[in-house]
Amino acid sequence: MKILITGAAGFIGFHLTRRLLADGHLVHGVDNLNAYYDPRLKLARLARLAPEPAFSFERLDLADSELTERMFRDGRFEAVVNLAAQAGVRHSLQNPLAYVNSNLLGFVNVAEGCARTHVGHLVFASSSSVYGANLKMPFSLEDQTDQPISLYGATKKANELIAHAYAHLYSVPMTGLRFFTVYGPWGRPDMAYYKFVRAIDEGRPIDLYNHGRMQRDFTYVDDVVEGIRRVLIAPPVRRLYDDKPGESASNAKFRIYNIGNSQTVSLSRFVDIIEEALSKKAIRNLLPMQPGDAPFTHADTAALFRDTGFAPNTPLETGIRNFVGWYREYHGAAARGKETAA
Repeated sequence: MKILITGAAGFIGFHLTRRLLADGHLVHGVDNLNAYYDPRLKLARLARLAPEPAFSFERLDLADSELTERMFRDGRFEAVVNLAAQAGVRHSLQNPLAYVNSNLLGFVNVAEGCARTHVGHLVFASSSSVYGANLKMPFSLEDQTDQPISLYGATKKANELIAHAYAHLYSVPMTGLRFFTVYGPWGRPDMAYYKFVRAIDEGRPIDLYNHGRMQRDFTYVDDVVEGIRRVLIAPPVRRLYDDKPGESASNAKFRIYNIGNSQTVSLSRFVDIIEEALSKKAIRNLLPMQPGDAPFTHADTAALFRDTGFAPNTPLETGIRNFVGWYREYHGAAARGKETAA
């Protein structure tokens, strides 16, 4: 199958591309390689993918409607996984237009490309942030998602609504995946776990918001990739509201799933696990809650398991050990490279 992966130089996109290539698929990757975090990490990921003969790549900003339309027209993709987005809850407070351009305009261009070229299935990244001010745990697909508490979460909810409209209008099967705090090797340096590992390793203090009492459902990247793979090959064939006849006239082939580990861990315990992996103690700076942050996240993955037979299950201790091992190898190699250049 020929698959387009947007955000292929990103964290999840890189891991998914490697797995799909190993499965024997043709993969075309696009990424704008922006400087939200160090582009050298993105280029290092691409360097691992470049030798694969079944992989092609182009630098492209999906907000550019003309170039995106041309890419879809020339590509003739059988399936698309849209992982390109401006990430980060706190960054959306400082640079909201980046989220409008990437997460809204870019997403519409992708949906339009899928509709106009009759793509067989669009799988797209949503987020646990869509649950916003929801207080019920675990977060279920039936829960309210119309009270976002960050612009990032609002754009991800908008993606779900836009996808449903396109699925209804153009009969393109579309599946949204609400990711819950994805972590692992080759991860994003702006994520808390990456910052914590770096600071503890260097003997610097770490900031724990809500005094370390926030609860998160941490999901290992390999589990996320496996969830995407299983969903990708099984596009929705039933209408969204088949189980509730008479309540809607929608005929969209559309589904939403949570992808999380279905376990919550406090930030304090999370740091304990990092300390164990590093064999170093953290200097903890306890701070109040920050605007836009949710006090807890917890995924109900029953629907994912029902439809695919899979639910994420990697223990946090295993995932953090794997990340720390990669972190030391990657940054050790970078440091040796600087010394050689000097």
